[in-house]
Amino acid sequence: MSKIEELIERLCPEGVPHHPLGEVGTFTRGAPFQKRDFTEEGFPAIHYGQIHTFYGPWTATAKSSIPRDLAERIRKAHPGNLIIATTSEDDQAVAKATAWLGDTEVAVSNHIYIYDHSMNPKYVSYFFQSKAFQDQKQRYITGTKVRDISTQSLAKVMIPVPPLEVQHEIVKILDTFTDLEAELEAELEAELEARRAQYEHYRDRLLSFNETPPPQIRWVTLSEIGTWYGGGTPDKSIVSYWENGTIPWISPKDMRSTLIEDTQDHITTKALRGSSAKLVPANSIAIVFRSSILEHTLPMSRTSVPAALNQDMKAVQPKSDIDPRYLHYALLSSQEKLLRGARKRGGSVTSLDSKKFFKFKIPLPPLEEQNLLAVTIDSFDALVNDLSSGLPAELNARRQQYEYYRDKLLTFKELKS
Repeated sequence: MSKIEELIERLCPEGVPHHPLGEVGTFTRGAPFQKRDFTEEGFPAIHYGQIHTFYGPWTATAKSSIPRDLAERIRKAHPGNLIIATTSEDDQAVAKATAWLGDTEVAVSNHIYIYDHSMNPKYVSYFFQSKAFQDQKQRYITGTKVRDISTQSLAKVMIPVPPLEVQHEIVKILDTFTDLEAELEAELEAELEARRAQYEHYRDRLLSFNETPPPQIRWVTLSEIGTWYGGGTPDKSIVSYWENGTIPWISPKDMRSTLIEDTQDHITTKALRGSSAKLVPANSIAIVFRSSILEHTLPMSRTSVPAALNQDMKAVQPKSDIDPRYLHYALLSSQEKLLRGARKRGGSVTSLDSKKFFKFKIPLPPLEEQNLLAVTIDSFDALVNDLSSGLPAELNARRQQYEYYRDKLLTFKELKS
């Protein structure tokens, strides 16, 4: 018998009480401040976007600071509170949470809920990662352009509340799992990154042209390379726009692959007729124009099927004298310069400046040379993906193993009232 089983047998043999989050804690909304308010020194502060991109299940330090006079007007989380991001572009990330374990208060922005409770902070944060929480929250998520969950809805989510001694033991085990997973992830990610860097080096060398290129190579702006399409999100409250949809609908969460063959979400032909969503032809290049991920990278993927886009994206169908594969590789090779030159600063969500983006120039050799370059780079791409294919699979298997044990540890027989 494990130590947790012994504790449960001794402390709660009849089962564990399950309570609504609103009965065992209180929710408070943060107050507005922007990333442009960050300072080198000042009062510790957490912006809601950082919960999605920077923080894990808990933190004892804040990445950022704001002026102390501004902090006086901002709501603060106390040590032990849970800090919850209320909005996201995809449902999985709605209500992503981190436990604040610092020695002082921390200022939190709007689109954050502060959850004050008397449970083990890490236990609550791990519960917010669990399948039990994810399944319950799904019914309460609202919104179309931005997905959101209210305090009233979160307060209805049921959480098992075993004795603190049991909570502490669960946290101890999950902390160990987390450390082991992080160590393995770091090793696998380093190997994967080395493979990617090798591929990108050869790709960029093939696509680099002299400062005074041959006459047959011309430089064209992105506004000239083809037909551009904007995105649109059909109203998610209209069931007939989404139910039994067969048309792929691309959102930033589908941009993890360089070639999009299918999407997580699909819409109906009725949605195309009744919303701003447009059908983009196959062999177009889809690009994220507005997302917190633009702080780090500029996702670009080629489509192999006709698809629609969400409102934060654009896509281009190349002209007939441009090989779609070559264009995709040329854009990928230029993404760092593009991001540096066109990224907008300030605002709650990072975006691209369309005017600067469309003025950016890429080299365009004759179509025959484009074809040859694309075939050569495809070969490098296939080689690197073959070498690396086992690494993401192993990483995913470890994550699934961790999630299985986490969910099992957070599942209890419910105490009958």
